[in-house]
Amino acid sequence: MIAHLLSALALAAAAPQQTPVYELRVYTPAPGKLAELNARFRNHTTKLFAKHGMRNVAYWNELPTPERPEGRIVYVVSYPSKEAREADWKSFIADPEWQKVYKNSEVNGPLVAKIDSTFMTMTDYSPPLP
Repeated sequence: MIAHLLSALALAAAAPQQTPVYELRVYTPAPGKLAELNARFRNHTTKLFAKHGMRNVAYWNELPTPERPEGRIVYVVSYPSKEAREADWKSFIADPEWQKVYKNSEVNGPLVAKIDSTFMTMTDYSPPLP
């Protein structure tokens, strides 16, 4: 029995550890479209992200500045790995429900002028996320 337990522990230790990946995304809304973009996230996007395995960590509205009078939407989502991120986004983009939401929300023009994305891993000194 001890040999079996040691063998199981050795296998677990040898298994590659996945490092969670966090993605910081910053959306600059098209002029006059911040409210519509927030509504799309609130009513559809966050639920579809979860459906496709993405963990919604947090969402913010940037305070307005002279350069960006509407501010931007800033959010963080997480994935078990970079490979999981690629698979999750591929399935999200292909989802017929997302395609319908996207098309319907952009009937009067694009909601987003620019998207910036940064991939991150947690440091060993970061406090745990809720």
